[in-house]
Amino acid sequence: MHTILLPIDESETRARRAAETVIELPGDPEEKAVVLLNVSEETKQPWLQEFETQRSEGRTDPELPASTEAAHELLSNAGIPVETRLERGDITEEILAVAREIDADSIVMSGRKKSAAGKVLFGSVTQSVLLNADTPVTVLMSEE
Repeated sequence: MHTILLPIDESETRARRAAETVIELPGDPEEKAVVLLNVSEETKQPWLQEFETQRSEGRTDPELPASTEAAHELLSNAGIPVETRLERGDITEEILAVAREIDADSIVMSGRKKSAAGKVLFGSVTQSVLLNADTPVTVLMSEE
């Protein structure tokens, strides 16, 4: 079984593209397992607030962010087993921690093109994951 960690942000376009990339990877669908991961640094993210409210109300199937639902649907329809995780904390640290916890064979993530100044001022989750991951990382670049 090839376990793939797929960090998802709020972009449905990037989520779909990443899911399609996983589907196209060599191997049969049943040979792959995907963990979709959303990470929020704070509870101000609307999707995380809604998820936590639903979970606190005892719902066993709280609604997932639209981007996660889109990726989940594509992967499930392709016959790939999918698990979903929503975490809170430093995005890079959580991605790396979950990758270690699930013993991921690879990480597939979508990055956004930034100017050199933007990378210096704001940092880059993608760059940090690339530099610190113990497993291969596939990065799909996007203009958005």
